[in-house]
Amino acid sequence: MTLLRKAVDGLIDLSTAIGAAALILVALNILIDVVGRYFGAPLAGAQDISQMLMVLIVFGGMAVCDRNGGHVSMDVFEHWFPDRMNAWLDVLSALVGAAIFAGIAWTVYESSKISLMLNLATNIISLPKAWFQWALSAFAALTSLSMLLKAIRLALAPAGRAGEHTEEIL
Repeated sequence: MTLLRKAVDGLIDLSTAIGAAALILVALNILIDVVGRYFGAPLAGAQDISQMLMVLIVFGGMAVCDRNGGHVSMDVFEHWFPDRMNAWLDVLSALVGAAIFAGIAWTVYESSKISLMLNLATNIISLPKAWFQWALSAFAALTSLSMLLKAIRLALAPAGRAGEHTEEIL
């Protein structure tokens, strides 16, 4: 289990690096486009590039967000429930999240087959959409796997310690 967790953590770090590189490229893309517009020569396809890189930014960082406990959680009823029930609700929420991201991965992968069949591409510079759909699918599958491992870790945790949260009071 430890080896699998290390492998998944390595993949999460890689997806985070890809998302960070995409963020830098979006910033450069916007900078070049704005400067180009000032001089009357905007960057052709800047909108296409930005849209496709946003896929990498959002889904590239999703797994690390889960690993670091960055997803929003509501604890409206938590203080009324016993610790054991809260622990199992944490396991259930991780499993539901894993199922949702597995569904996203599967749906987008299936959609990529249609994109390949129809040669779908972006409007301006014809970037093939399937490549970005494959990336989104891989990132969503990684997030699903990470959430599944989190559910297993929480289920095997000693009673009373599984439901530990980091809280931010507004």
